[in-house]
Amino acid sequence: MADVWTDAGQALVVDILDGTASSPGGTGWYVGWGTGAGTAAVTDTTLSTEATEARVQVTCSQPAANQSRYVGTITADGTKTITNAGIFNASTSGTLWLHSDFTGVALNASDSIQFTFTVTWKDISE
Repeated sequence: MADVWTDAGQALVVDILDGTASSPGGTGWYVGWGTGAGTAAVTDTTLSTEATEARVQVTCSQPAANQSRYVGTITADGTKTITNAGIFNASTSGTLWLHSDFTGVALNASDSIQFTFTVTWKDISE
């Protein structure tokens, strides 16, 4: 299992900070899920086989001064096994900036999973 901040996600944050990209803000982040096999990697730009359900807008919060949290719930449109999820800056296409994989969760139609991604920003001084 892996939780990663993707290279594309890091570039997006830098672009937001230096003003060359605009932040989607609290209402512009979306969670999506996938059914494919694989380990999340920093080079990923897509989920492992993104599932058929639409991405869901997340609720953003700041549980601590150095944390950002993104919470969203997706409901299955049929029987499937979910193996990975990620946060994007758009409801379709967009940049995958956080990606996690996990042991498959078997779902039936109308079952749902609530995803919580918490980013802790650390001091990077050398």
